[in-house]
Amino acid sequence: MDNKLMLMIPGPTPVPEAALLALAKHPIGHRTNEFSNIMAEVTANLKWLHQTENDVLMLNVSGTGAVEAGIINFLSPGDRVLVGSNGKFGERWVEIGEAYGLNVEAVTAEWGKPLDTALFAEKLQGDTEKQIKAVIITHSETSTGVLNDLETINRLVKEHGEALIIVDAVTSLGAFNLPIDSWGLDVVASGSQKGYMIPPGLGFVSVSPKAWEAYKTAKLPKYYLDLSKYRKSTAKNTTPFTPPVNLIVALHTTLRMMKNEGLESIFTRHQRLKNATRAAVKGLNLPLFGSDDYASPAITAVATPGMEADKIRSLMNKRFDIALAGGQDHLKNQIFRIGHLGFVSDRDILSCIAALEVTLTELGHENFTPGGGVAAAAQVFTQS
Repeated sequence: MDNKLMLMIPGPTPVPEAALLALAKHPIGHRTNEFSNIMAEVTANLKWLHQTENDVLMLNVSGTGAVEAGIINFLSPGDRVLVGSNGKFGERWVEIGEAYGLNVEAVTAEWGKPLDTALFAEKLQGDTEKQIKAVIITHSETSTGVLNDLETINRLVKEHGEALIIVDAVTSLGAFNLPIDSWGLDVVASGSQKGYMIPPGLGFVSVSPKAWEAYKTAKLPKYYLDLSKYRKSTAKNTTPFTPPVNLIVALHTTLRMMKNEGLESIFTRHQRLKNATRAAVKGLNLPLFGSDDYASPAITAVATPGMEADKIRSLMNKRFDIALAGGQDHLKNQIFRIGHLGFVSDRDILSCIAALEVTLTELGHENFTPGGGVAAAAQVFTQS
């Protein structure tokens, strides 16, 4: 049956019907009072979602572009930076730093394991000359389903005193409690196709006063991603360049939806979906790729020893129109990933797990009690 595709990937995530209808409206001029009024409400609601009174800026980029902007606006060539790297996206921030001539020190961990906070403590506390200018962290490492201990690492950065904390929150913002102001996070980047529940195309960067001070002496080249341009325009409820008008109109809709649900309810829902998904996978007698102790609220990675993960994904798509994410780099065909981020409900998880049970049975994996996955997920839902 056509048009029944169910996205269970970490992005793009499902889009609510109200947002789809907003996307379908005829575009309006981006220099009109009507659009400025929309911008004013969107900016206010972005600050609410980010739990900050500081700037939250919108760029016409993906999450990668938002993180790149968050790096290049506050640093200079040769600056020493620590970059946490325990997955595909941590590796990407290392590559971006090197591309811009930063002195990058990667603090690594095995894929599927969290970053070791003790390694950051050792480097930051040992930097008596305050040469470290920034620490760049992926909060939710989407490639493996690991949630890094940002709170502890940020505390270590604050004790250092000089360094900025730059955060890739692309799949944690809107799914996990990230109190930007109370934690004192300097730069936080995210993308529209994740917890914001709209298609790809917008990136968001929150900026602290400390980061703006660093901006004054930063020497890395920038023009389109120069955040000062966006700051000046946002203060006037407009944009420095032509924006994706209908995406912002859709964001206007989904931010209202999120405010109606409430932050605590959003975070609780994502926690419940994560717990149910992980319980279901255990009920299917499949190994989780990573411990419950540091599991991301956005994505659950599942190992497939003795089976090809891509065959599972292919059959799920063919038979049930359910899209699961695959493994990346050396994890290709070794894991699959179930997204539970954004516009996802209990019903979606139950449907996905039921289809997964049928798929596994057809592929010869029978080392589980039929209905065990759905029953395990249902138990979580009935208890929460």
